[in-house]
Amino acid sequence: MTMTASGSTPVAPGRLGEAIDPGELLKYLTGLGEWVDRQRKELDRLGAAALASQEPDSYTSDIVLAETLWEATRKRRESLESVWDSGRVDTVARQKMSQLIWGRLDSGGGAELVSLVEAVRLADALVSQLTTRLSLDPRAAGTTARIVGLRAELERSRDLAASDPDSAQRVSTLRNRLETLAEKAGRGADVTGPLGQLVQDSAHLERDLIVASSQKRDLARDARKAADDAAAAERREPVLRALADRCRREIVDPPRLAIPDVSKLGPVPQTRAALDAWTARLALVNRAFEAVEDAYAGQLRERAELRYRLSGYHAKAESSGRSASPTVAAGYIEAKEAVDTTPCDLRLARFYVEQYQFLTRDLPPASSPRQGQEGRYTS
Repeated sequence: MTMTASGSTPVAPGRLGEAIDPGELLKYLTGLGEWVDRQRKELDRLGAAALASQEPDSYTSDIVLAETLWEATRKRRESLESVWDSGRVDTVARQKMSQLIWGRLDSGGGAELVSLVEAVRLADALVSQLTTRLSLDPRAAGTTARIVGLRAELERSRDLAASDPDSAQRVSTLRNRLETLAEKAGRGADVTGPLGQLVQDSAHLERDLIVASSQKRDLARDARKAADDAAAAERREPVLRALADRCRREIVDPPRLAIPDVSKLGPVPQTRAALDAWTARLALVNRAFEAVEDAYAGQLRERAELRYRLSGYHAKAESSGRSASPTVAAGYIEAKEAVDTTPCDLRLARFYVEQYQFLTRDLPPASSPRQGQEGRYTS
């Protein structure tokens, strides 16, 4: 467990898509339940303190966001408990639970931008910042303690901004401001006002970095999936071209559908807007592939089905003796030639097979003369 000012934050097990060990899931669910209950009490306390403060409006946005994150976390915990089903979880259920833990939340108000893990972390940061601003934490009552807390917060932000030069510069600027205030405070100056503003700026930066980190990870995951989907489409393309060529050789008047060239999509983009547009185009390509496969394979399947039906009707005619009829035999020859000729005219083949089906139907039994009519026409 990772310790926070308000208690312990549950450490999420596994990773996205993994069938997490049941013991780790139980430990996480227990810790998450305790966190939800504890966070509810903290938010109630902070809300009451904010209303009683001289500037309640200055706390509204942070409290609303913290409440939104708490509500989204509570709902996601209920979903996890439902899938958990008192421990009756198979591999599929445990994989689904990993998606609920590491996937995006489905609540509004900004919570949908982060995962459950990040929502818990962001909510803890907000509560810690609000506690400090409202002077509810005895450890943060003094300027020195607030400076120590800010240093820890900026250190977390620096870790989050490690791969982003612009964000790293923002962190560096705040650190410089903090050190300047710490130096002034050390000389006995009153830095309460500037320090309070720095607390807000640091909290907002950490929040932005958590969201940006989540978006960056989602972008990387979506880009990998898009690349995999494109590779699958590229493998499918030559198969469909071969299918279309075969249909054109074997069927009269085949479909005339173009087969998209997957390579024309270009490389997978690495920005969100471009990736979304690229993925939409790939989806159109896959839908076109489905239409091509249905059209060309459908006609080849129909020819095979006609052959199968003709074989069945012929076997039936052989067993019933109907094949001895010259008319039936001629019908079979016509149908056989129609389905075997390449290229095959499906309309003609369909007609002859249905005609042969009619010719081989069971004939009604001959009716015997009714009683009393035997000698009607005898002299």
